Amino acid sequence: MPIATVNPTTGETEKVFEPDSGAQVEAKLAAAQRAFALYRTSSFEERAHLTTAAAELLEGELPAIARVLTTEMGKTFASAKGEVAKCGAALRWFAEHAQSLLADELVSTSATESRVRYEPMGPVLAVMPWNFPMWQVMRFAAPGLMAGNVGLLKHASNVPQTALLIEDVFRRAGFPPGAFQTLLISSQHVAEVIADERVRAVTLTGSEGAGRSVAEAAGRAIKKSVLELGGSDPFVVLPSADLDRAVAVGVQARVQNNGQSCIAAKRFIVHRAVYDAFEEAFTETMRGLVVGDPMDRGTDVGPLATAQGRDDVQGQVEDARAQGAAVLCGGRRAEGPGFFYLPTVIAGITPSMRVDAEEVFAPVALLYKADDAADALRMANDSRFGLGASVWTGEDDERRRFVEGLDAGMVFVNAMVASTVELPFGGTKHSGYGRELSGLGIKEFCEAKSVWIA
Repeated sequence: MPIATVNPTTGETEKVFEPDSGAQVEAKLAAAQRAFALYRTSSFEERAHLTTAAAELLEGELPAIARVLTTEMGKTFASAKGEVAKCGAALRWFAEHAQSLLADELVSTSATESRVRYEPMGPVLAVMPWNFPMWQVMRFAAPGLMAGNVGLLKHASNVPQTALLIEDVFRRAGFPPGAFQTLLISSQHVAEVIADERVRAVTLTGSEGAGRSVAEAAGRAIKKSVLELGGSDPFVVLPSADLDRAVAVGVQARVQNNGQSCIAAKRFIVHRAVYDAFEEAFTETMRGLVVGDPMDRGTDVGPLATAQGRDDVQGQVEDARAQGAAVLCGGRRAEGPGFFYLPTVIAGITPSMRVDAEEVFAPVALLYKADDAADALRMANDSRFGLGASVWTGEDDERRRFVEGLDAGMVFVNAMVASTVELPFGGTKHSGYGRELSGLGIKEFCEAKSVWIA
């Protein structure tokens, strides 16, 4: 896949980049090693000053940066602006809290003094996807840089301008040369970078296949890895729920980021007592969404990021249709240029259909009817993924039952699943391992050193 900006709204290639040569990659690895030797000795106050400066740059240039995100992957301009603002807030949060999160932990032993201290690992490689091209990177970069690590970014090949922009922001904020660099390389060269002795760890957000490859390479090199591999998140609606609110939030949870979100609600599991009412209201709302130019204020859903992604979802929908599923709305590409796909609702899903087992990365909602709460919980857990889950109920007993019973890394009650800097982000089962954000996330790429003083 070429490293290029292909505008998904028009389908036109706007800019092509030459991949880094072997010599250029070597120079960047050497620069990262030099930067770490210097940067690891910096104080939290110094790191916070630099990190806050990066946040100020993002906030001061927000509209221009957001336009780059929209141009490269098609998210609505409003969504892009929100993403950039969220990145600035994350930088500020870790600048403020990193020192306390990584403070030495005193432990009571027979020693005169015993404690655990957290030290940076070194250069960390981040292999990142295109769907949240700045936020996914910042989930790693903000805590990583505040912990004293340095970063190497291998971004998705269709968002090179965003990748270089992030590097430039950290450079202009005053971070040491080499503290955060973008590698313009193809995925086939990732294992070589992981194997390099100067790289100490790797984090990836992406597909199961990419996760297996990165985990294998990291395991072979005996290096730490963190994987976030997507999901097929359940959105459970029980009779005690506020149905109008569940419909409104459910639509938003499915079509956020044009339907291309790991934590988007994908499987809507509705109790039979309220199923018909939910299906009617949900389908009507999905059918009424405005699909169009992501730069227009009135647009609800922009294009998919790539032609391949559009073709993939069309194949998934056609497979379901051929096996008897009911396509209640949408179910096809939009006419005209660009990679648009109409908001779609499918009912009558069976286990033999691809959509039942695969992650659907598009504004396509799958409706399931549950006999009772126990059936709904069983269906919610009947997936090889376990990233997030949302349950809608007005009863405390049901809330406790689903919070305890859902096999997922994140459970949201009467709200859509979202990433927030204060809570750990990550999943179970095939959704990966390790956590980002929060105190757990910043410690993922720190060495825990035990200290015993007799």
